[in-house]
Amino acid sequence: MTDPDRAAVADGSGDAAALPAWLSRQGADVIVRVKAVPGASRDSIAGTLGDRLKVRVSAPPEGGRANAAICALLAAACALPTRAVTLESGPAQAQKSFRIHSADAGCLAKLVQLA
Repeated sequence: MTDPDRAAVADGSGDAAALPAWLSRQGADVIVRVKAVPGASRDSIAGTLGDRLKVRVSAPPEGGRANAAICALLAAACALPTRAVTLESGPAQAQKSFRIHSADAGCLAKLVQLA
């Protein structure tokens, strides 16, 4: 992503074309396409991997714990409550999609910055 694209995301003036491939808008919500890496040594956003945001979490994949940890990590990155992030697709796969409800331009900018 070029610097003008980052600026467009940061100030909210960018359209869908300015967003990275792993991020899309649906109304007031944002869909984040994730490559999950459970069982990592620590929770972190580890950049991009193809058209996905690579997210490492220390939680194991059993019982949805890794999915819950990713929800919490994305919510913390956007300074939103954990309930604002929900798993949209891929509950048992490494490639998942999460919905961030009512995400503002600041949330988009923070996610792009962390990538």
